[in-house]
Amino acid sequence: MSDHASALTELHASLDQRHRPEEIADLILATGRPFTPSERALLERAASRSARRLGYVTSMNETFARPIGASRQLATLNHLFTPDLAPVPSVDAESPEAVMAVAARAGRAIGWNPGEDDFLSDRLDREQRRAAGIELSKRQYNRRFRALRHLAAKTERLAAEQDKRRLVLRGRSGFADAITLGSFQADPDAACFVAYYVARRNLRRAYTLSGRQNAIDEIAEMLLSRCGDGADWWMIAQVNPSPGILTRLTDIQRGELLGRWSAAMRECADRLETVWRGNDFDREDMIVFRRDDSSTWNTLAQAYNRARSAWLSCLAASDALELLDAACPGKVMRLMAYDLVRWHRSIGGDVDPETRVWARLPFPWDVLNGRARCTRRTVEMACLRAGINAGQRGWTAPLGRAAVAPFQPTPELVHGVTVADPVWASLLRTAGAFSGKHVKPELAAAVRHACATGVVPEISGDPGAGPS
Repeated sequence: MSDHASALTELHASLDQRHRPEEIADLILATGRPFTPSERALLERAASRSARRLGYVTSMNETFARPIGASRQLATLNHLFTPDLAPVPSVDAESPEAVMAVAARAGRAIGWNPGEDDFLSDRLDREQRRAAGIELSKRQYNRRFRALRHLAAKTERLAAEQDKRRLVLRGRSGFADAITLGSFQADPDAACFVAYYVARRNLRRAYTLSGRQNAIDEIAEMLLSRCGDGADWWMIAQVNPSPGILTRLTDIQRGELLGRWSAAMRECADRLETVWRGNDFDREDMIVFRRDDSSTWNTLAQAYNRARSAWLSCLAASDALELLDAACPGKVMRLMAYDLVRWHRSIGGDVDPETRVWARLPFPWDVLNGRARCTRRTVEMACLRAGINAGQRGWTAPLGRAAVAPFQPTPELVHGVTVADPVWASLLRTAGAFSGKHVKPELAAAVRHACATGVVPEISGDPGAGPS
């Protein structure tokens, strides 16, 4: 494989990872595309700070956490069951379906079936075991039953965590997981934009009161401008479903994308309903407190809002926004850390007016499931009472094009606080700084000399306080 082809392969692999834009810019230059001197100079501004050039090792994870497979549970099953019933070596321990199939096959030896996991009511007694021809002592039978029970539970957790990771990626990079390597190789210019834009979308958010920076920076804009009429706009639309890009698709493509985003929005809404019912969130201010499952909620909220925004863009590009007159599910607000809210109020701010809109509207899952009525007029009136423009804020129309952001080096963050050096960042993270917890005593002295360059609001007086 040539160096240019290898670079494209690495760019495609980055769609499932969390590399800094600097690394992606370096790979883009390695593809050998015919950039103009000004385009190359722009890419060099980022690539010159890449790990390959500087030997830079970031303290931040460069991938989204992957669930741990069922290798340990399968090993236990191999130990307990006879070779003809034990899992074959080729079983994919990260595939819930494959693991459950192994459990079901092994379970037949002791009369166990998936779903029959209750240790008190589903086990066979001595007479039932004798009638089924199971020649095992009670102790050996129980050991196998427990192993299958634990494997089934692990399979459920694995499937749930994989779904959660998929929704994390959906909320950030859209349908990047649907893009094939063949598509990348067929249109390298579009591939370069997609890879860089996804890296920009995956950037962590710094602890700040300002909004998130536009994912289209000057490098992304340059890469997009290189995609002409013959570009693979369908591939680009998978990650950036903005109205301007959607108008380049065929009616069939826009319809397919509309359906996919509508299904994603409904899936997220149903999951949000489950989390909402299992917690005691305050809808009026959406401040997170201890024991609140804010991680799951915020992951789903981001994915839902991303799907809803793309759905609105598809409607607008298809000239079908009048459908909102029948049903217009609202946005979902993320839970905010208490110290961040206190910081905002300390400088004269208050609850985001969009939170007031969210509190006044029916729950989106009730609207999408037909249990409540919420039209465009309903949303517009709620926004009017909150003092905001429904169309301009993305409640009833796609958000307008934001200003192109200048390229800025990716900061080293520890719980949202910018730190000057990755070594210090690793120390601070290990010590528990800025995590809302007390700093570990044995590392407190070193933390006092650490180099935090971002804003660190002093509200609670705890040197370890920070975003939750």
